[in-house]
Amino acid sequence: MTRLLAVAAGGAVGALARYGLTAAVHTVVDRGFPWGTLAVNLLGSFAMGLLYVLLLERSAAGPETRALLLTGFLGAFTTFSTFSVETLNLLEAGSAGRAAANVAVSIAACLAAAWLGMGLARQL
Repeated sequence: MTRLLAVAAGGAVGALARYGLTAAVHTVVDRGFPWGTLAVNLLGSFAMGLLYVLLLERSAAGPETRALLLTGFLGAFTTFSTFSVETLNLLEAGSAGRAAANVAVSIAACLAAAWLGMGLARQL
């Protein structure tokens, strides 16, 4: 139960951080390109890589801390960070083909899913 609460707390803060950063970026640059989302995804990917190593490889951080920061906060802040680390893990494990497939399938399938969802919503 403690881990679930950690995920929930981290998720709430991560979602608010995503909203705040995206809004802040769009006060500086125009909305003709998703700069806010790009900023969130880049920052989230960097933070996931950093915290993954610090919390899982270099320290004895407890499962609640990992749940709070990695799954909760960064999961709500951006799921792109998880995608990035998982793809790098495949590369580091010598699975370049699987890493490339993850990139290609994730991008193509997610774009297709979003397109289908938008199309369905427009039909309602």
